[in-house]
Amino acid sequence: MAARENDPDRELVRRAQGGDTQSFDQLVIKYSRQLYSLIYNMTSDKEDTHDLMQEAFAKAYRSLRHFRGKSTFYTWIYSIATNMTLNFLKKRGRRKGLSLDDAESGIQNHKSFVDDAHRSNPRRQSNIHELQEKLNEALQALSEEHRAVVTMFDIQGMPHAEISRIMGVSEGTVRSRLYYAHQQLQGYLEDFRKR
Repeated sequence: MAARENDPDRELVRRAQGGDTQSFDQLVIKYSRQLYSLIYNMTSDKEDTHDLMQEAFAKAYRSLRHFRGKSTFYTWIYSIATNMTLNFLKKRGRRKGLSLDDAESGIQNHKSFVDDAHRSNPRRQSNIHELQEKLNEALQALSEEHRAVVTMFDIQGMPHAEISRIMGVSEGTVRSRLYYAHQQLQGYLEDFRKR
């Protein structure tokens, strides 16, 4: 195996490939929170997220001996989780969107969006709740691929190049999907913005 030199996980991967299950457990611990967030933001269902996360790590473990380090482990595990989630959503025909009611990604808890004063202002709190509902509806209208790039770029803060590697598409395709998704979201939320 020729591990990618800039992969911070290459030593853990090498040991895990050699049969050290504790090294793989360390990788699971390291990336569980990020993968949970990715999958949950795409499915909006905690049970589905839990199941998909376990399946993604199980698939990665079974396939680890075939990992050749052409990408970082991080990119590889994200690709597995993203593809499994997209396939799950397509198979089930789900178009739920992001749940911004969850504290992990909730708009009402984002410092740059609100301040603590909104909690004592019932009208503002009502407006924020309505915005959350409208945003959830808008996100539900996006295709799974568009929802995935919005999740990775806007919520998880990944750069275009990383999303490109994870999804197996060009950076231009990532930018195009983001542009199209943002246009759709803006159009859907235009009435709310005007208020």
